[in-house]
Amino acid sequence: MIYFAMLALAVGFGLPLAVLAGATAQGRAAASALEGMARQPEAIGKIQTAMILGLAFIESLVIFTFVFLFLLKSQLPADPNTVIEALKSAAIK
Repeated sequence: MIYFAMLALAVGFGLPLAVLAGATAQGRAAASALEGMARQPEAIGKIQTAMILGLAFIESLVIFTFVFLFLLKSQLPADPNTVIEALKSAAIK
């Protein structure tokens, strides 16, 4: 039963955590790229290409997490009371 409790927590917290980390990484990447563009305007094309490629890779990790958690969600029991009971039994131990 602890399996269902941990699975429910992973599905519930996994995607928000991935989105938060992805958004932070994208913000830092964009900020660094803009600073580089401001310092060296002649390298804007190369920096912009690298930034867009990096942002695509970061976003792909969030999408992979979404797909993985969607697959995990299918492993949860259809009856929510089963998950609630599993959470209660995990809290007691």
